[in-house]
Amino acid sequence: MPGSLSVSGHSSGSPEAVPPGYDLIVQQLIPGYASLARLAVSLLAASPLASAAGAAVLVAGCGTGAELVEARSQRPDWQLTASDPSAAMLREAQRRWQVVGDAAAIRWCCSRVEDLDQAGAYDGALAVLVLQALADDGSKLAFLTALARSLRPGGQLVLVDLMRAERSALQAQVEAAWRGFQRASGLEGAADALAALSLSPGLHPIGLSRLTALVNAAGFSDPAVVFQALDFQGFLLQRNR
Repeated sequence: MPGSLSVSGHSSGSPEAVPPGYDLIVQQLIPGYASLARLAVSLLAASPLASAAGAAVLVAGCGTGAELVEARSQRPDWQLTASDPSAAMLREAQRRWQVVGDAAAIRWCCSRVEDLDQAGAYDGALAVLVLQALADDGSKLAFLTALARSLRPGGQLVLVDLMRAERSALQAQVEAAWRGFQRASGLEGAADALAALSLSPGLHPIGLSRLTALVNAAGFSDPAVVFQALDFQGFLLQRNR
């Protein structure tokens, strides 16, 4: 992908502070980003377990809190847990949350999902732009396995990430379109802009067949595609019973 950039607010790094204008930059980088939180919450809210009143929902790699704010809007009854290994991201999410809800109404965890150790505690989970930041050296599988373990049997996960086309002669055109989207969004020199914002440069996109193998090994069903914009794709997964 162009510049191999980390474009997520949900990375596994730990920046000391969230750069000014961060959310706007990410919105200019990712087509459809402004609607991703709304879509993710809507999908999970329609799932068999998380549709119940007072359902327990985990937002893994909550970043700056977009999914949390949307969950508060659509499902104020949900019992939310927000986790992120970055203290700076978690503070920004808490700041956003204070505008819409009581800080005591949500459980905050400055932690990786792998370290939460809450087996079967959740009816559903959201992981938006997280997996792409993890290397496929066992880290992706560990993250997905931890998510599956945290869900009750039949619980669903909404997963959104940058993907990599496995066999396509048109991939160069898709990458050119992504650069064109960034320019049309008012973001000139995306690589330089992100470097100036001190964001992590590492991305590790994978293809659909590899993702399917990983989620199956972790304990999930085959991924159902629910969103696609250029190389960004969203999937609905269900923990196997």
